[in-house]
Amino acid sequence: MTPAVPPTEPAEPSIAPPAVSPAVSPAATPAGTLTAEDRGLLADLVARYALFADNQDIAALARLFTDDGVLVLPEPPKTLGPALTHTGHDEILRAMSSLERIPVTFHALVGQVFDAGPEPLTATGTVACAAHHLTARAGEPSDLVWHLRYRDRYRREGGTWRIAHRAIQIDWIETRPVRRWREQDA
Repeated sequence: MTPAVPPTEPAEPSIAPPAVSPAVSPAATPAGTLTAEDRGLLADLVARYALFADNQDIAALARLFTDDGVLVLPEPPKTLGPALTHTGHDEILRAMSSLERIPVTFHALVGQVFDAGPEPLTATGTVACAAHHLTARAGEPSDLVWHLRYRDRYRREGGTWRIAHRAIQIDWIETRPVRRWREQDA
């Protein structure tokens, strides 16, 4: 019989996405291919973006981008396609700080496809997401849902995959009533 081990709190996720293992060097991966490890690391990268957005850790979210990274946001309701360009960590941080005004968000990643990029140490990806934003309509909580796609380009720098370019395309927006949310229990 195995002795019982007391449960522990899960550790907070690291800010930095995991680095590529030393056994996988850029020279070991031919241009135009992605290894299974690359695909796993890219999936982790996009999951961290969603997690950091939902935790309102915007500084950590901005550091997922390359130093010269670009984030192109839509401007709903004016446009649902990529419209507002933000370049570099500081601009991305300022643009995404608007999430801090939303009490609760939930970015549900519902599909992702990654391909090798046109240059060595690059990749492209399309990530589908249902981005939930708790808002108030007529004094009542509601869920503003953006069904969107991230159109991404990634670059591996120093053994770590980062987002080099992310353009957000909203496919449609809907609003749903909310009966209860976590802040009501606080």
